Formats: sequence, structure tokens, C-alpha cells
Amino acid sequence: MGKITVRNIRVYAYHGCLEEESIIGSDYLVTVEVFSDLQKATVSDDLADTVDYVFINRIVKEEMRISSKLLEHVAKRILDRVFDELKSVAKAVISVSKINPPIDGDVEMVTVTLKEKRV
Repeated sequence: MGKITVRNIRVYAYHGCLEEESIIGSDYLVTVEVFSDLQKATVSDDLADTVDYVFINRIVKEEMRISSKLLEHVAKRILDRVFDELKSVAKAVISVSKINPPIDGDVEMVTVTLKEKRV
């Protein structure tokens, strides 16, 4: 079993419970970790034998374009697509971070992390 991590995909999106968040938008960082059997790819040197991280990046960008109130909802959509579209993934961990969230305090970011195994 191997792990591929696509760390801190930067996206500007419109998520949040406050009305202004859906109008103004905010910066987000998304990290995707996928676990898969990478043994064949270590020998073949063929993209078809691994998990394409360009495709992971595309999934994240497409799902982040869909406005949601909760980061949990966005993370679950990304997780679902990873399992639906990348059949070799056995386990995935998705973290969605809102940078400088509009809360009363000096907070760098808020992160929601979901993980799931293929059943």
C-alpha cells in the first residue's frame, strides 16, 4: 500500500453560513491523501498504474466551485468523487481549510478532515 498526497490546493470559493461569505468568498486550502496499491506503478512507470494527482486536483477544483454552507459538506463531496472515480483508491483523507475565517478572534484557519475506507 502506498500513499499519494496532494497538499494545500489553493482555491478561492464561496462557502459559509453567513450571507456575505457566499458573496465575497474566501481563500481555501484542500489536502487530499489517497492510499492505493502502487506496486505495479513502481515497476511499469505508467500513469495508468497509479492514481493521477492531476485528476485529484480537478475533482477538488470542481467541487469547490459548488457553494456550500459547511466545510463538512464540501469535504464529503470530494471524498465521494474520489471513491466513485478512482477505483484503485482503498482509503482517502480529505482536509478542507478556510483561511482567515470570519469569526471573533485571530484565527489563521479552520480545518475539517474526513477519512473513509472503501467497503
